[in-house]
Amino acid sequence: MAKTRATRGATLNKDSVRFNLPEREGDGDWLDDRETVDGEAPPLRTTVTVEKPKTVLTRNNSPDIAFDRSVNPYRGCEHGCIYCFARPSHAYHDLSPGLDFETRLFAKPDAPALLRAELGKRGYVCRPIAFGTNTDPYQPIEGKWRITRGCIEVLAACNHPITITTKSDRVTRDLDLLAPMAAKGLAAVMLSVTSLDPRIAMTVEPRAPSPAKRIAAIRTLTDAGIPVFVSMAPVIPAVTDHEIEHILEAAADAGARGAFFLPVRLPHEVAPLFRAWLDTHFPDRAGKVMATIQSIRGGRDNDPNFHTRMRGQGPWAELLRKRFHIAAKRFGLDGDRLKLRTDLFRPPAGPQGELF
Repeated sequence: MAKTRATRGATLNKDSVRFNLPEREGDGDWLDDRETVDGEAPPLRTTVTVEKPKTVLTRNNSPDIAFDRSVNPYRGCEHGCIYCFARPSHAYHDLSPGLDFETRLFAKPDAPALLRAELGKRGYVCRPIAFGTNTDPYQPIEGKWRITRGCIEVLAACNHPITITTKSDRVTRDLDLLAPMAAKGLAAVMLSVTSLDPRIAMTVEPRAPSPAKRIAAIRTLTDAGIPVFVSMAPVIPAVTDHEIEHILEAAADAGARGAFFLPVRLPHEVAPLFRAWLDTHFPDRAGKVMATIQSIRGGRDNDPNFHTRMRGQGPWAELLRKRFHIAAKRFGLDGDRLKLRTDLFRPPAGPQGELF
């Protein structure tokens, strides 16, 4: 059994075998070499490295998702969600998708300026920009760096639509920007709630705000006039699937207007990390969990194919879908997806904006 670290998600720090990188223990800091206490390894400290990208707007043409562009102010995520499909991206930095992903973060302080330049380019066509598609834009370091807020300020000034997906109630700190945007039909928030059980949440998403805080955030955002949807992404069989109906009821009571879910995905290095996590925290059901996931994923740990990777297949996937849709309809969360306005967009003023 892998040794655990308090308030961290992954139990391993193996580097990607795809890049033939060596396995690491900790981050090389002397604090990581201390003796374990009560069976737990000493806590890892979080470090942040400034990243200087040339562009901040990422485009995609995936048939599985509803947006074609996104902004990610940070790489890595301190929330430490064990299932996070973004973990493998850390391997491209010669870092582990395990504990390095949670502790060795990258921030892009130039993101607001880069975004402003993108919006001012000749021929830019306005479509909603998604935040939180890779790592959480409101993870703890946003409190200091405020890069997400800076980007929202740029979008608000241009009347540009935005969608935000987050596990954090920190999003409510930007109500002064988001509420006026929502009043114009320019903003929507997806709050991710995967469990209402504090014990499960602390294990699955160790540094994310508690479920109670997230439900409260739904109410706060709704009261401010911001449309909120609840995201049950992912649902983990035999760990969180029994909570589907309870989560939807709590979200509806808090004012959410819609909901969606995804079965857990385990791409690349996420699968062995997830298996080790199961062996550590749920040894009594680890085999059942993985057998059910493989049933949903066509006999494999992960299904990478378009169209099926977000839905799953087989009887277990169909059962989850039926339960979800019945509960969503019961609690009034089965409405159509919100369409944000794009006709109000005005390019930013300045050397580029003056071209218009």
